[in-house]
Amino acid sequence: MASRRTILITGASSGIGAAIAARYAAPGIHLSLWGRDNARLADVAARAQASGASVSVTALDLADAARVVGLLEAEDDARPIDVAILAAGRGGTRAAGEVTEDPMEVMRVAAVNFAAPVAMASALAGRMAARGAGRIALIGSAAAFFPLPQAPAYSASKAGLAMFADALRLSVARHGVAVTLVSPGFIDTPMSQGLGRARPFLVSADRAAVLVMAAVERRAAHAIFPRPFALLPLLSWATPAWLRNRLLARL
Repeated sequence: MASRRTILITGASSGIGAAIAARYAAPGIHLSLWGRDNARLADVAARAQASGASVSVTALDLADAARVVGLLEAEDDARPIDVAILAAGRGGTRAAGEVTEDPMEVMRVAAVNFAAPVAMASALAGRMAARGAGRIALIGSAAAFFPLPQAPAYSASKAGLAMFADALRLSVARHGVAVTLVSPGFIDTPMSQGLGRARPFLVSADRAAVLVMAAVERRAAHAIFPRPFALLPLLSWATPAWLRNRLLARL
């Protein structure tokens, strides 16, 4: 019997993670779905199984980094992971009327958006390199291109993730492991719906899933969408720092 392709997806209980799970679900696929909400994970799993995939679910808080890495290594021991899409994320902006963000929330944003995916990707990349194959996708954000004064922790966590993805890619490419950074703009998910402000060039979660999967399959180094957002790195580089900072300070 042919081996099944094993795909790990974090943040699978809603949003882009759930949409990616639905898109990958098919006979010959095993989905390992991780998320915080057990009930919603069960619903995503049921729909994936109805499409012919085999599924396992893990409900946990990614802020517990030591437990996360231990569970990941045990799972990879039992069923080697071919593709990992680390889509879990935590948004956040400073509260109205406050000068800075709540320090405990800053800690959670840093843990979920940076520490957990970096630790997981490091652990998996080493194992994949030993096997000579594997693909890892890290879901960043267009917010990484600018220091957003209303969301310092979020933009910083995504900027750090982007730098890590580049460094890890250089480290493991010769071992057959592809590392893809995805930097989306606004996606229509519960996280972005809570922003309470305009979301230009909004992309549906299903469309985002298609674009993420396409980037992973072609082993792209970096995927930015929607298309207008691909100009942001150039704008960040070309705009004088004094002008950029003045504009951002007005947000």
